[in-house]
Amino acid sequence: MQSSFWSPVVGRLTPYVPGEQPKLEKLVKLNTNENPYPPSPRVIAAIQAAARQGLQLYPDPEAMALRQTIAAHHGLAAQHVFPGNGSDEVLAHAFFAFFQHGCPLLMPDISYSFYEVYCGLYGIPVETVPLTEEMVLDVSAYARADGVSVAGVVIANPNAPTGMGLPLQQVEQLLRLHPTRVVLVDEAYVDFGGESAIPLIAQYPNLLVVHTLSKSRSLAGLRVGFACGQAHLIEALERVKNSFNSYPLDRLAIVGGVAAFEDQAYFEQTRAAVMNSREGLVLALEDLGFQVLPSQANFVFARHPQQDAAAIAAGLRARGVLVRHFRLPRIEQYLRISIGTPAQCDELVQALGSVLSGLA
Repeated sequence: MQSSFWSPVVGRLTPYVPGEQPKLEKLVKLNTNENPYPPSPRVIAAIQAAARQGLQLYPDPEAMALRQTIAAHHGLAAQHVFPGNGSDEVLAHAFFAFFQHGCPLLMPDISYSFYEVYCGLYGIPVETVPLTEEMVLDVSAYARADGVSVAGVVIANPNAPTGMGLPLQQVEQLLRLHPTRVVLVDEAYVDFGGESAIPLIAQYPNLLVVHTLSKSRSLAGLRVGFACGQAHLIEALERVKNSFNSYPLDRLAIVGGVAAFEDQAYFEQTRAAVMNSREGLVLALEDLGFQVLPSQANFVFARHPQQDAAAIAAGLRARGVLVRHFRLPRIEQYLRISIGTPAQCDELVQALGSVLSGLA
């Protein structure tokens, strides 16, 4: 449906479609890469304390307590950190701030689909660079004779939905290929085995690294993300933010984010639990005949050579287990499966066995 009241651009948009968030009970929900463990108890206590006082007042527009905490955690100065309302908002501001040069933005053909949505919203041309047949990002394919003929580069590392990561040396190659444009590295899943590019920030003025607290710190429901980069990049994000919404992070999000970083022991405990479950799930899936890509994320990307992915996903859903299936070129026979608790992974494997038996 379209309306004559819409601005012309609205009808041309292809919005992002988030993973299903059903209201059914007793689901094994492994379709949206949420952490299967709750946030740190210190996060809950901090939010409860903040809710009892001060909500009648606006939050700090700079979220300085959170900014300083993140900076200290990563060995940066506060002016090198930009906090926002989830990494999606941070990414949107970055696309607006850095990639509107009238030439194509380079990105993998298989990656986080919101990237192309932002480009449609802001009128940024896109040039997708195919992953290899092994679903690996080939850095050499991003080389261009004229560095200013592209608007920049955006990659997810580890990549989504494949889960595969680039070593830091290859991220540096990307940065050197495009010294006059921003290279945005989206590290939403890096805490599950990837290698962060944040230590490269001092050396590369064109590097912007984006993180989220939704995954490894179990705060998907709170909406906290941030970017790290040199001060001139952070200033650009601040200018965009303050032209859009001066108070993107509420008081509860700020204190919850601070508390999440302060409880490093809980972070390490739950992160290790997810990675251990991932390794066990990979072995179980391979025993069932699946081919599983190497993952450095809190999910795996797998296909069954003899069975249709859509049929498997439908069979799992009928048994109360949700996984993500993308009806997209090159990956329509893959399933993205979030890592759950050991009990959830066991239920998934049992359900898969039943589904595969029925499809045989």
